[in-house]
Amino acid sequence: MDGLYPIMTRLVVYSALALTLAESAGCAARSGTIPQGVAQADQFLFEQGQAALKNRKWMQAREYFRQIVDNYPQSPFRPDSKLAVGDTYIGEHTAESLLLAINEFREFLTFYPTNARADYTQYRLAVAFSEQMLGAERDQTATRDTIKELDTFVQRYPNSALLPDAQALLRASRDRLSESIYRVGFFYYRARYYRGAIDRFREVLEDDPGYSSRDAVYFHLAESLLLADNKNKAEALPYYERVVREFEQSEFLERARARVAELKGEPPGA
Repeated sequence: MDGLYPIMTRLVVYSALALTLAESAGCAARSGTIPQGVAQADQFLFEQGQAALKNRKWMQAREYFRQIVDNYPQSPFRPDSKLAVGDTYIGEHTAESLLLAINEFREFLTFYPTNARADYTQYRLAVAFSEQMLGAERDQTATRDTIKELDTFVQRYPNSALLPDAQALLRASRDRLSESIYRVGFFYYRARYYRGAIDRFREVLEDDPGYSSRDAVYFHLAESLLLADNKNKAEALPYYERVVREFEQSEFLERARARVAELKGEPPGA
């Protein structure tokens, strides 16, 4: 299935591109016409596209921007127009348009790798993937793609003004992936398959030590260790203690404190 994913993605992109070209050809005469007497046609098209984009008229904006990209290769507005084409696709927010947005942003980074807006492009590429992320109980391919592109952003553009936004999206994406793995571990925990649960909980902590809900991971990892056949009390104790130490508020806090007292042989409430 992994080998089929990129093939299927390309097929969707090619099909959508064909539809987009037909759409643009049929609509250009309506909203992409340049009035007579306009001295700087590319600037006129760009300004019209910006106005349509601001009003969320995605198709109309794309027609203006696409004309610049296709017909004015030397225009100073061409890079920004190509980016704007990608933004119109994100705005439409369909499965096909998000794949087309990804294609536009990847092409931009290939053609204009040193452009002043390369950081914006890399960020929007990640956003296009993030808009395809599914719930924690479903396939996480898009989540992993989002994390990959955001990691690239952080590495390449550490001084970008978009860094806080990228870091926030990266945290949310990693939380989604970690939640997915945690849920598998919790399923094993509920089924009393503690070895499988331990492996999944440890995977979360190793891959994502900043997971926002790691208190649940700490607690259920400790419980799994305590309830497993070897009843590893010494290994379980530090995870209960981390719940107590790292979280002032947690649904697992009181139970973790009780376990710490129990394993240390302390009286309740000590």
